[in-house]
Amino acid sequence: MSLLARPAIASLAARAMQRLTALADRRIASSLLGRYPEYPGNTRELTVPTAAGPARAVVYLPGTGTASDSTPAPPVHVNFHGGGYVLPPIQLDDPLCRFLAAEAGVAVVNVDYAVAPQHPFPAPPRQAYEIVRWVAGHGAEHGWDGDRLTVGGQSAGGGLAAAVARQALEAKDGEAPSIALQVLHYPPLDLATDARDKRAAIAKPVLRPWMADVFDSAYVPDPRRRTDPLVSPAHPSDTADLTGIAPAFVVTAEYDLLRAEGVRYADRLREAGALLDHYDVPGADHGYDQKDAETARDVYALIAAHVRRATTPGPGNTPRENQS
Repeated sequence: MSLLARPAIASLAARAMQRLTALADRRIASSLLGRYPEYPGNTRELTVPTAAGPARAVVYLPGTGTASDSTPAPPVHVNFHGGGYVLPPIQLDDPLCRFLAAEAGVAVVNVDYAVAPQHPFPAPPRQAYEIVRWVAGHGAEHGWDGDRLTVGGQSAGGGLAAAVARQALEAKDGEAPSIALQVLHYPPLDLATDARDKRAAIAKPVLRPWMADVFDSAYVPDPRRRTDPLVSPAHPSDTADLTGIAPAFVVTAEYDLLRAEGVRYADRLREAGALLDHYDVPGADHGYDQKDAETARDVYALIAAHVRRATTPGPGNTPRENQS
């Protein structure tokens, strides 16, 4: 075990990374705010009450954001950002949220969720599920239709979206939100397998084992809990029947260290009849969309098309699977 994999040291390292990346994230975000100027964005903030504390969210409304009695409320998409379950860069998803609001015609709720080590597992996926339930039930007062709801996320946010869909599938209280689509964008779906046992298609992928040591140990300090289905649904130990889980669009990146687990989970969803589409971004690595605006535009357009179809059901609106 490396020193960074020890929970106490991982926690210290994670807190240091949070401080060090705050300034860098602001610089990156300032450049991303200017991306896709044709989608200026119409935003407002709200706070969602949860057991883990209030969660801030930025809402992106489609069009002008104004509605009349003759204009139905738009569907809603809940977005969870990436960051290894440790970093809180909500602003880095601004281009995606503006794009989806405009192109999919949805209200996008971009969530600033609780992160580790301050809030280790199971707090983040439990809070994420609470947030989605709240969004589903409070659309009337906030301007969206909670009955037409999708969820998604990038990297760790994709892992949370998968965990939300799983909790909705297994809910016993009769109050599970109806999720029309889960978008899993280069997600980590197997924290039980050591990163050193994972293989990327290139020698030096963006994600390195030392990063996994920090992120995984800060998020799930007890290695025995990393096989939990809310953490590692792509691990072989999770054999539950997923029939009935929300339909999924899975996006992997060709050079990503996490690609194989994304492919495994896509295959598992296919077996359950829940895979709408799996797209493998050629020549791309983890987090490619922060640097490659044009490739990001193409993938965001695919996501928007799936979200739009999922929230406006009708003949011919089911996307065909396209594994690349």
